[in-house]
Amino acid sequence: MVTFDFMLPYYGDVQLMQDAVRSVLAQTDRDFRLVVIDDGKEPDVPGWFAALGDDRVHYTRNEQNLGITKNFQKCVQLSEADHVVIMGCDDVLHPHYLETVRAIVEAHPGIGMVQPGVEVIDGTGQVSQGGLADTTKKRLYAPQVKGRRLMGGEELAASVLRGNWLYFPSIAWRGEVLRKVNFRDDYSVIQDLALVVDLLEGGEQMVIDNSTTVFQYRRHAVSESSVQAFSGTRFAEAERYFSAVAARMDARGWPKAARAARFHSASRLHALTMLPGALRSGNKAGARTLAKHAFTSGQN
Repeated sequence: MVTFDFMLPYYGDVQLMQDAVRSVLAQTDRDFRLVVIDDGKEPDVPGWFAALGDDRVHYTRNEQNLGITKNFQKCVQLSEADHVVIMGCDDVLHPHYLETVRAIVEAHPGIGMVQPGVEVIDGTGQVSQGGLADTTKKRLYAPQVKGRRLMGGEELAASVLRGNWLYFPSIAWRGEVLRKVNFRDDYSVIQDLALVVDLLEGGEQMVIDNSTTVFQYRRHAVSESSVQAFSGTRFAEAERYFSAVAARMDARGWPKAARAARFHSASRLHALTMLPGALRSGNKAGARTLAKHAFTSGQN
């Protein structure tokens, strides 16, 4: 049995998905399984996978659209390996991703999560010079790691609750604990942060490795109209999550993590940066939601 599963929940652009698949197949370490779970209906996709002729690749199409959270949960349920990567269907692996991550998990037996080195690319595949979101992640919220660092417990929980600086699709998870915990049913936007905190509460740790870049995270330009379409549900969900997790952190005796959850400064800053767009577009309901999240959160 292979020791690494790449799980690829797919919906969207066919070409970008194919580029993601090719990047997995180009790994220098060839001991892996790639499982693609297609949540769409693009007609030529099944035939493209059949033509690959690679027995490491397993393709399945959902009979009906499951949506993001359910498809992510299905990825976890269908995983089998000791370590699992749930990569984005538009992200790209460097050829030495698996070789690098395997060396990390071998050096840290039993590690729950590995955050390897990441660079951000735009919709055309060009390396980004650093937009607001990623610059903020790097400068304000991410721990300053040169090389490799082990983190866990309240320290890491407080760090990610203050501002989620992780690149979720690049993370390698220990399969046993991932399958035990899985994604929560009640979140559709913040489910990645919720999963990390759940694992930290269970005693898992993370290795952060910035010694080499092995993953390309694609960040698309988002139109003003599409941003406003999800702003209300996104931040309502965030409010609900941070309130619940703050209470859990208090009960656990992690006061720094509880304070970070109540203030959730990165989420509030995100809402603030979106507020001008809502006002320009005349989206009064969206603007009210954004203003409430940006200016009143964390005061209780």
